[in-house]
Amino acid sequence: MWNSFWRSRDRFSLDQLRYLTDQLTKVQVVNEVNKDFVIEALRSIAELMTYGDQHDPSYFEYFMEKQVMGEFVRILKLSKTVSVPLQLLQTVSILVQNLRNEHAIYYLFSNEHINYLITYSFDFQNEELLSYYISFLRAISGKLNKNTVSLLVKIRGDEVVSFPLYVEAIRFAFHEENMVRTAVRAVTLNVYHVGDDSVNRYISSVPHKDYFSNLISFFRKQSIDLNKLVSHTLINPGPDSTSTIIAAIDEIEDNLYYVSDIVSAGIPDVGRLITDSILTVLIFPLLLPSLRIAIDNDIQSGVVTSLYLLCCILRIIKIKDLANTIAAALSYPSEAFTKSFGGFHPEGVLMQNDCSNSNLSLRDVLLAYVTKGDDIQVLGSLSVLATLLKTKELDESMLDGLGILPQRKQHKKLLLQALVGESSGEEELFSSKSSLTRDSTGSDIDVYHDKIKDRYGISCQSSVVGNSPHVNRFQVIDALVNLFCRSNISAVTLWEGGWLLRRLLPYSESEFNSHHLELLKVSYNNCAAALVEEVKGIWTDFLISVLCDEWRKCKRAMESSSPPKEPNCVLLLPHPHYKFSLEDDTPKGSSFAAGERMQELVKVFVLLHQLQLFTLGRALPEQPPIDPTGDLPTNQRAQTSGLDVSGPKAGTEISLVNAVPCRIAFKSGKEHHFCFRAISLGISGWLVLAEELPSQKSHGIVRVTAPLTGCDPRIDDKHSTWLHLRIRSSSLPFLDPAKSNDYGRIKTKSLVDGRWTLAFRDEQSCNSALAMIVEEINILSDEVHRRLKPLLNLETAIDLSSTHLCVPEDSSNRILPNSL
Repeated sequence: MWNSFWRSRDRFSLDQLRYLTDQLTKVQVVNEVNKDFVIEALRSIAELMTYGDQHDPSYFEYFMEKQVMGEFVRILKLSKTVSVPLQLLQTVSILVQNLRNEHAIYYLFSNEHINYLITYSFDFQNEELLSYYISFLRAISGKLNKNTVSLLVKIRGDEVVSFPLYVEAIRFAFHEENMVRTAVRAVTLNVYHVGDDSVNRYISSVPHKDYFSNLISFFRKQSIDLNKLVSHTLINPGPDSTSTIIAAIDEIEDNLYYVSDIVSAGIPDVGRLITDSILTVLIFPLLLPSLRIAIDNDIQSGVVTSLYLLCCILRIIKIKDLANTIAAALSYPSEAFTKSFGGFHPEGVLMQNDCSNSNLSLRDVLLAYVTKGDDIQVLGSLSVLATLLKTKELDESMLDGLGILPQRKQHKKLLLQALVGESSGEEELFSSKSSLTRDSTGSDIDVYHDKIKDRYGISCQSSVVGNSPHVNRFQVIDALVNLFCRSNISAVTLWEGGWLLRRLLPYSESEFNSHHLELLKVSYNNCAAALVEEVKGIWTDFLISVLCDEWRKCKRAMESSSPPKEPNCVLLLPHPHYKFSLEDDTPKGSSFAAGERMQELVKVFVLLHQLQLFTLGRALPEQPPIDPTGDLPTNQRAQTSGLDVSGPKAGTEISLVNAVPCRIAFKSGKEHHFCFRAISLGISGWLVLAEELPSQKSHGIVRVTAPLTGCDPRIDDKHSTWLHLRIRSSSLPFLDPAKSNDYGRIKTKSLVDGRWTLAFRDEQSCNSALAMIVEEINILSDEVHRRLKPLLNLETAIDLSSTHLCVPEDSSNRILPNSL
């Protein structure tokens, strides 16, 4: 019989289908002898049925007439090997996926054969079999609609009492294999989005509703694992730490998006179940109690992880009741949660400072992080406040109660109150201290406080609700102003604070008091003084171009509708106590470390300068007020060199007037004789080694060039004719993607400053070369300082900001040293 299977026959003919079906009906046992025939027959039938669905309806008529699905089930019962069930599941999956005729699908689902296959006791210890089974369930779920779902459930009266597809699928919802979990989620979402009321009641009834609480419990475990990973990274950072955390973040956010997709199905009971589970399993017992400052690194990690997860939940899961309950809970003192729950580290010891005061509300703790926390805690707290501000599901009265209702929304609300005749509306609208009335704000928050008490059993006298929205708002602005005065906070974090301030006060200084304005001005002046020092630094020639670039970036960031950084940055930035700075991996005085410090300083300066313009109600110009090039002052060396604005290039001719003969060896044992010159032109400068022309001694050919600034000239202590020069890169490493990682950190191990040692014929020549370098550096620095003066003088900058354009010189003309 088995040999006859291979007889010549049109493989896509109806005769072939009849033949295969007939042969299957004759199979009485499936073993090692005939399993290959059975597998090939099952596979071929799937092909034939797919072909027939597209070309000839008689194929499926024959399939129904001979009850081939029943034959499949019979073969499964006879099978003693794993390979046959594998093929059978694949065959049925192909049928379900590829049959486009609705009547064909109804037929497949209308008998109990599909449910029998769903509930069959397969050997799921076999991973391949499990994979085929889950794909089979997914294929079925893809055909669900209000008509087909009724064929797969059992109904008693008007209620669904059995739904094997759903029940069997969620058995594997938390399987260790990610592909299995993903497929199960696809099945469940297809069920939820059918929109059948009786099915919806079934999945939200006991015991099936436990799936949603189990889902949040699974997410809680992942959150705890993430916190352990972050804690370990704080203590033992390694080269793979970032990639490991990113993988964990991706899985966390995938899970939340799955929950969001469930919510989007619009099943009311499921939405309430998810809200209750998130609050009782995750928010109240784990995340909120962890918002405390402690000396223990594990507890520090708990703070960071909690801030990140709060942002994710608010940003991804769009449930109004959930968002408002979380916001209302922030007005509770932390002890309301810590006395009942423990957070990530219930056994931790808190620091004895204002931030751990049990009378402080969680909102006050967030503001305390902003004013006193480390860089990551500040960024995390700002991310939470920014996320709350952008959460559309949050009532405006809740935002006002937290002190973060944007000024535009305040004015709109008060205008509506005035229009409908509320007594306080018109008075408040034209008040400099306008905010929503205490009664309207408090009553809305009280509703959620009552819900927290009655539904979740958490009660405490709120400390924030007792304040007026104006007081709360002032506290937020005060915390942000104090943040801008902190010198130990990164520019990335300060920009986040700048964005939040601009959202709260989009117009002017109306809600700053004189103390705030003075603090901002002092902070700005200090930063401007530091920038002046940078004029004499290693990267003077790049200072203006970096400043113009960061000005544009900062302006875009401040005016964007979204914060500059995603919340996951709090987990990816190096911790202040353990981060790898450039100084850790590069020699002392490295130009690469100096370049990063210069960029950081410029980013802070630009932010503080733009805030100064903002407090005066001035619009931000597209470019900073920097003097244009204009007529360059007379520079004798630049004039006598014969160079144009593009600077010296290898192979070009140059005048050797004032050049000093020297020797240098780029390779051991291979000494070169050159003429040395230092030249500055505008805000660019070069060290030039030229080879004298035999026919014209006063001219030479440029062989090697290097940047002038940052060369740090020094005469050797023991050899007075030797001049040591540091040769830095001709471009800033952090502006080169090839030299930075995905998070802007410079790959310092591959970056090392070069060194030249020039040997001169006598001590006088060496001193002459040194004096030439110092003089040209001073000329260059003076030119940079001249152009920056309008920007550094705040009053002048305000007047000139709308009339000056910053046109940085093209840095592409700066040439890297050539190796000889």
